[in-house]
Amino acid sequence: MSLRQLATVALLTTALTACAPADTDMPTTPETSSITAADLGRRIERLASDEFEGRAPGTKGGQLASQYIADEMKAAGLKPMGKDGTYFQPITLTEMTVQDGSFMQIAKDGGETTEYVMQDNAVFWTKRYTESATVEDSDLVFVGYGVVAPEYGWNDYAGMDVKGKTVVMLVNDPGFATKDEALFKGNAMTYYGRWTYKFEEAARQGAAAAIVIHETEPASYGWDVVSGSWSGAQIDLVRPDKGASRTALEGWLTVEASQKLFEDAGLDFAEQKAAASTKGFKPVPMPGLKLSAQINNTISTVESRNVVGGVTGEKHPDEYVLYMGHWDHLGKKDGEEGEDTIHNGAVDNATGTSAIIEIGEAFAQQDNLDRSVIIVAVTAEESGLLGSAYYAEDPIVPLEKTVAGINIDGVLPVGRTKDMIVVGYGASELDDRLKAIIEPKGMYVTPDPNPQAGYYYRSDHISLAKKGVPMLYADSGVDHEINGREYGEKFGEEYVKERYHRPGDEYNHTWDLTGLEQLSINFFELGLDIANTEQWPNWYEKAEFRTLRDEMLK
Repeated sequence: MSLRQLATVALLTTALTACAPADTDMPTTPETSSITAADLGRRIERLASDEFEGRAPGTKGGQLASQYIADEMKAAGLKPMGKDGTYFQPITLTEMTVQDGSFMQIAKDGGETTEYVMQDNAVFWTKRYTESATVEDSDLVFVGYGVVAPEYGWNDYAGMDVKGKTVVMLVNDPGFATKDEALFKGNAMTYYGRWTYKFEEAARQGAAAAIVIHETEPASYGWDVVSGSWSGAQIDLVRPDKGASRTALEGWLTVEASQKLFEDAGLDFAEQKAAASTKGFKPVPMPGLKLSAQINNTISTVESRNVVGGVTGEKHPDEYVLYMGHWDHLGKKDGEEGEDTIHNGAVDNATGTSAIIEIGEAFAQQDNLDRSVIIVAVTAEESGLLGSAYYAEDPIVPLEKTVAGINIDGVLPVGRTKDMIVVGYGASELDDRLKAIIEPKGMYVTPDPNPQAGYYYRSDHISLAKKGVPMLYADSGVDHEINGREYGEKFGEEYVKERYHRPGDEYNHTWDLTGLEQLSINFFELGLDIANTEQWPNWYEKAEFRTLRDEMLK
């Protein structure tokens, strides 16, 4: 799980330790009696042990962890669904590191040349699988938010051929900028607001380079997150075209560097930003400026794997309900002698990995299952959702036969709550199906507390959602059954502050895992409902992935 997603959901969700002992009697049915906090804790403890060295992809610890997951799937009664009768879907990952001597600069006609400093006022890289990528004297164009969204009648590239040019664009989308509910989804971020989309669209438009302007509020994170995330080795998939279809350079600029850039072009940054939020915006050339860059990489490859098991249904065995959670974490980092350098990732995401196996075991014991179930523990989430992206491109089950999916990522051990948080609430009919499961239990759904941050687009489920598959991303809530909302919020804050993406994210025997048990039961019952009812859930009408799904099912 990334800080992008946890910084709000975990702040409002749950936390660690120091809680009063909880009532461990959970209401179960014969179908859910195998789902227990004890089983969940046993797996979390093992997955987060030092034996697996933080579960980094391509490492000894990562291989050991994925083998353990396969062994647990087998013990749970799940059939292997990977390559050659195994539980594994092998993935080759590339690791590229920008070397000293790389540069990015923008020259002004008749004036100075600005050279940008990595991590200071810029970060830049290439997604092309090459030791050297070059951009020479590329004209700059401001393309607003860099969005092409036919369903919203929006095209920031209209009337401009940007082939060979450098596109400069804002983060987030016009709805957030204006808070106008008539634009996109208003304050709630759409996928068009994500930097991942912006770089992809720039490549589709034929740009030579693509630069996103960082601002903390619309990005929902500070420059320190940007500079830290794009420093050191960058892991990616080895794509069929070796990244040739991507722009030669992708990067971010600080807002201060961007303001100077606009000034050098004779443009007012504030005025252009305001214009970019107006329907009918047209791209704006940045006269007299040319970008040149040289990116030198060291390249290596590592092998990792998704772990996949399943249960076969009886009536529609070729139709599947999918559960997903990432097994990887950050591995070992450099540190002083005697310092704990293993990032164990107990919450992130040994919890989710344990939960999907536990849910799979319940399905393996289920009689009269109409549809099949597939359990996918994906790798390399922490490197950019790569394991799920690979699965989406090379699915074991055809996506048009994947009825719906549920992603579990980073469930903090707060104990049972009265609510569940649905991240990206209002995206699909899965919201209604979840309500139908939990409301008879006296629980309720809490909508995404910070929709403007776009957390729905920042975990593994988005890889399948982008292909059209309806995906639910929900978490345990904040309203603790006994201690109330303030208790849950405080514990979530403590986790983010003290343990998130740190060696301190370790298993603790005092954890109250009845909340994870509660969530696992709810998600099992939701999946069982989807598996045994005729109606396929779909995206809501205005969701950006609805058209993809409708086309897929024609």
